[in-house]
Amino acid sequence: MKKAFIITSLLAVFFTSCKQDAKKEEVKEAEAETTQVEDSQNKNGIVTLSGEFIYVADAAVLTGNNFIYGVQLDSMTMKLSEQVKPLKREDFDMVPVIVKAKVKPNPAKEGWDEIIEIKEILKVSAPKGEEAIKVKGK
Repeated sequence: MKKAFIITSLLAVFFTSCKQDAKKEEVKEAEAETTQVEDSQNKNGIVTLSGEFIYVADAAVLTGNNFIYGVQLDSMTMKLSEQVKPLKREDFDMVPVIVKAKVKPNPAKEGWDEIIEIKEILKVSAPKGEEAIKVKGK
């Protein structure tokens, strides 16, 4: 009886510790990727930004872990919007992207102090997480 209890306890400890190690490793990888991507900047003022993108009728926004930028509406933003469209489950889904962009002052002085001008689209990913909760009957 004692042997069965000891074996069961050891198995429980083993499986619990393996699960936590895997989660810690995933978190460390995600943090490292975000830090490397957001902090890279070259001589031309072009930065690589990783965040969630949303485009609605007359505005676009890129949100990251420690920034929120309005996005200049131009041909690159429209191109990104077209790449994002098939991945969205709803109109207001934010889609993870990685872009190279130039950060500059907002000439309109409305909304954000700074906006970005997208220079290159590096990656577009499907949104993670669950779908929005829907109210029954709507």
